[in-house]
Amino acid sequence: MKNRIIPATMATQHPDNANGPFWEKGDGFVSVSEEPEECVVCLRDLDVQEYMWDWEGKYADEAVIEKLFSNHYKYFRKNLLGKDKFLTFRLPNVWKEKGYSLIRALMVILTSEDFAHDLAFKSRPLFEAILPMTEKAEQLMYIQKSFQKLARFKAKVFSHSTNSNTDYVEIIPLIEGVEDQIHVKTLLSRYIALHEKFFHRKPAYLRPFLARSDPALNSGFVPNVLANKIALSDIYEFGKKSGVHMHPIIGAGSLIFRGGVSPARSEKFVREYGGVRTVTVQSGFRYDYPLHQVKKAINYFNKALPKSRVQKVEKKDYPVLLKIIETFSKAYHSTLAELLEDMNPFFQAVPKRRERRQHVGFLAYQRHMGKSSLPRAINFTAAWYSLGVPPEFIGLGRSLKSLDKNEIEILKKYYIHFKDDVEEAGRYINRENIRMLGKTNGKWQAIMEDIELAGEFLGVRFGPKSNKEMLHRSLSFQLLLQRKNRAEMSRLITETGKLRRSLG
Repeated sequence: MKNRIIPATMATQHPDNANGPFWEKGDGFVSVSEEPEECVVCLRDLDVQEYMWDWEGKYADEAVIEKLFSNHYKYFRKNLLGKDKFLTFRLPNVWKEKGYSLIRALMVILTSEDFAHDLAFKSRPLFEAILPMTEKAEQLMYIQKSFQKLARFKAKVFSHSTNSNTDYVEIIPLIEGVEDQIHVKTLLSRYIALHEKFFHRKPAYLRPFLARSDPALNSGFVPNVLANKIALSDIYEFGKKSGVHMHPIIGAGSLIFRGGVSPARSEKFVREYGGVRTVTVQSGFRYDYPLHQVKKAINYFNKALPKSRVQKVEKKDYPVLLKIIETFSKAYHSTLAELLEDMNPFFQAVPKRRERRQHVGFLAYQRHMGKSSLPRAINFTAAWYSLGVPPEFIGLGRSLKSLDKNEIEILKKYYIHFKDDVEEAGRYINRENIRMLGKTNGKWQAIMEDIELAGEFLGVRFGPKSNKEMLHRSLSFQLLLQRKNRAEMSRLITETGKLRRSLG
């Protein structure tokens, strides 16, 4: 697309808010019927440049474009969707869940073009879609080929329409696994080759989307950060060689474990993740901070991200980074596997914020670690934090202790704010809860060891510093005592989330 604006901020429907949205009086739950209005508020009132419409694992309003254009005609006449502001579908991954929603989503893209044409809007409102959990280039091509077939089928069968649909959709690979991020060049190279073979041209540009939440859930936060750094460096290097412009996205939540993107950390994030062109501003970012602070941070991202520069990973450092990633991942996996059963009641008590499908069953998919199932990353993070055990510390101290001098230097070189981030997470630690849990499961002693070793490594004593953090520790103690009272657990998780300004 000529003169394509690459949005710097993307509002998402991730359910990580503890407080209710500022635009409605409620308990924090946002229904499907409220999401079109939420989209307008984000674009118009917060000046977010893009809104992600999520079809993956949740219910989605198929009439979104009709509602937006009908209810806010004047706004979208002046701020064209697809040119000035953007709505981007996150498609279901049909290799992970049933494909009913994919057919609906692709058809909405087509019919929305018709509707915009009939209103004499000069831009195609929906032209780009995100494929979550992308593992192979062939998956991206499958979506594009399917869309082309559907567009041509629609034109042939529904001949009453004089509108001709565009039969091409831009596709954004959302790359979630640490291993997949490390090997992002292989994926992109294969995709461009397949794209050129089928469409007889290279893509005009690519927006590789790096996850900063689910990979932390699966491998720990340090491996995720370092994989992000490798991927960002490789994406730009590959872009130069291939001649395809690269505009990377990072999907991150407010808490350190899920990326540390919050209004209070906007400048720190840009310094840490140079080269990122689009960042997600999730529900917790928008609803758990004062409105003036939210607007200021979004304005800063809109101006600063297009100018940020990527940190190049030197070739000699790759083997060391891979070894560090392996060290931290192993410690994380071996520790977490022993504690998941104890955590299940807390995972299940995290309050719902969106109308998601059930995580298990006919319509959904589930992540696993060994024989144990894993909750969604937000529930996982919310439960650990609310209990006073920030998940950043799972395997952390023992991993740091095992690093040699060179590995420590490389870690600090590429994870610029490592000490600050760990210290920030450490303010929510409740050692007494860990001791109590250790009385019935001795494996909790490993977490205590991780905390103390990390403190020695960084030269700090972890624990609450402010009055709010003291109150958080007190509520986390109550949460452990109430572990058989589901309703009270949910209330306490919400209250602790308000104090740390993010549910999970």
